[in-house]
Amino acid sequence: MDTIDRRLLELVQEDATTPLAQLAEAVGLSSTPCWRRLQRLKEAGVITRQVALVDAERVNVGVTVIVSVRTAVHTEEWFERFRATCEAIPEVVEFYRMSGDVDYLLRVVVPDIKAYDAVYKRLIAGTHLHDVSSSFAMEQLKYTTALPLKYAL
Repeated sequence: MDTIDRRLLELVQEDATTPLAQLAEAVGLSSTPCWRRLQRLKEAGVITRQVALVDAERVNVGVTVIVSVRTAVHTEEWFERFRATCEAIPEVVEFYRMSGDVDYLLRVVVPDIKAYDAVYKRLIAGTHLHDVSSSFAMEQLKYTTALPLKYAL
């Protein structure tokens, strides 16, 4: 990956609808070589998909809840059931297996506490959990979907 690839990735992370001619001009290429580079990045799995980002407030899911989960069970069967439970809840928008004291971390988006309570009930009904701790974000100070590219090889 060279500096042109990195610059292309910066531009499409900012706005994937940027016209090819504009991308090509920004990186100093003609349209065909620019298109080939983008195709190569897609084929290599660097660009995994192109999506529209939706304003959470405007679709009434402006409350972000960070949920820490601890379990006393660490079997594959338990994990697959827990994963299926989390995947079945659309309000769970991120799901991580963690190191340290917390086993799993979830980011949940909902309109209000009552809606979160319904998510919580679905979460605990699906599997046995040792401890669930929920923290409500008071203010979003930084949010980006753009990844830093200075480490790209």
